[in-house]
Amino acid sequence: MSVNLDEKIFDKGLANTIAAESKMSYIDGVNGILEYVGIDIDSLARNSTFEETTFLLWNGRLPNEQELATLVAAFRAEYHIPAGLIDLIKTFPTDAAPMHALQTAVAALALHDSEADVNDPDANLRKSIKLVAKTPAIVAAFDRHRKGKEIIDPDPSLDIASNFLWMLNGEKPTDTMSKALDVCLILHADHGTNASTFTSLVVISTLSDMYSSMAAAIGALRGPLHGGANEGVMRMLDEIGELDNVDAAINQKLADKDKIMGFGHRVYKAVDPRATYLKTFTKGLAEDTGNLKLYEMSSRIEEIMNEKVGSRGIYPNVDFYSATTYFSLGLELDLFTPLFAIARMVGWTGHCMEQLEDNKLIRPGSNYVGPHEVPYAPLDQR
Repeated sequence: MSVNLDEKIFDKGLANTIAAESKMSYIDGVNGILEYVGIDIDSLARNSTFEETTFLLWNGRLPNEQELATLVAAFRAEYHIPAGLIDLIKTFPTDAAPMHALQTAVAALALHDSEADVNDPDANLRKSIKLVAKTPAIVAAFDRHRKGKEIIDPDPSLDIASNFLWMLNGEKPTDTMSKALDVCLILHADHGTNASTFTSLVVISTLSDMYSSMAAAIGALRGPLHGGANEGVMRMLDEIGELDNVDAAINQKLADKDKIMGFGHRVYKAVDPRATYLKTFTKGLAEDTGNLKLYEMSSRIEEIMNEKVGSRGIYPNVDFYSATTYFSLGLELDLFTPLFAIARMVGWTGHCMEQLEDNKLIRPGSNYVGPHEVPYAPLDQR
């Protein structure tokens, strides 16, 4: 609840506070609308690519053919991560959480960039390109390191989605797999001033560097209230086990007032527009990869939830079907959130570049609720 405190507003959680202006993404949670620079997310998921969507978010318009080719070439030229960073990754404990490994490695990229502390627009664009291009290689390198496998060099002939799957699995993905991941990257590329994006803005507003801002954003994303929902969905499906168990399991969870992972959203009170096309695409991918049972279980859960709580505005969000998608692509459960970070790197860097166009230090106040005029007590009198 907002209250007036000497002409300032106390808004716990900042749910009713507008803290930034952006031309990147627009969200209408009541009507279930998400647009990137005015283009609805479903159209982009069906027709665009992750690289083209990146240009759109960073430049405020779709690219022409030459502009897209230039950006794609810039990304592919930056796929490799420095040899020193690979050496560092090889020192990471094999039981480390991938998000901790990713946060550490992204921060360490600054050590290998002579422009790390240069804050002009051109330098920040170059750093943003590096971050988007290299983050998939970092995630894949750590995953292979922890499994005792050889780290695979990127393939500059592949797009970002296909290259990630190549570096992760050591084999070229099918067209269906590449398209599925590309769609997921588009859907997760940006989503307003969410917790991790706001974190990146706070850091960059101090005129810190892009690498520090991205490392901070990764730290915010790893929290289970933000980036871990799709992991929770997969755990729930694994716990239920079989299609025949779905009705009893979900009805029991509802009776016990347990949270059903993948349903409801802080913003959306209608169907999450990111889930619409993903549901359709997930079915085909699940069929192709022998995971149709997971899709059927998910579909049945959605039917039950629509019947029981749909009238209260509780619908599946993007994490619900992305969990089945990621599993069908062969991703380990603890790589779901790092994959989210790979996609959101576009939004984080884009918002930071926007912030620096007209920067003001983000420094909210706090409502002090402690005592006043407390006398100091000497140590021997306490």
